[in-house]
Amino acid sequence: MNPFDYVNAINSGKDIMTGTENDQLAEKGYNPYITNRQFSYFAETALAANEMNFRHHLDNKLQFSFYINIVRPKKRYAKWAKTEHDDDLELVAEYFGYSYEKTKQIMDILSDEQFDEIKIKMQKGGLKK
Repeated sequence: MNPFDYVNAINSGKDIMTGTENDQLAEKGYNPYITNRQFSYFAETALAANEMNFRHHLDNKLQFSFYINIVRPKKRYAKWAKTEHDDDLELVAEYFGYSYEKTKQIMDILSDEQFDEIKIKMQKGGLKK
């Protein structure tokens, strides 16, 4: 099963872990991290996700049962937050040896001439495509 199938089942109020022939297989496929992260995006389910973060040691079936009984069925959809890939940021971070957070802070300080100079110094050999 897809990890998001469990989130969809909780959102629709369907208990897919009990009463099936493959209870152990369904319990093994449950991913608490993805479920907690998905429910942390919404105001009405953030507290439930926080409770499960405190009780991460519980079995998967218990965590799923908690969500089924606490979360009201409702259509919820949130895009999974992903970090943006920025080649310029990586180039400057590599040049100075800074972390990405510190590099984001200094990107505004660099002038265009300084940035062009960094590009020239950081060029690596090979064919350009």
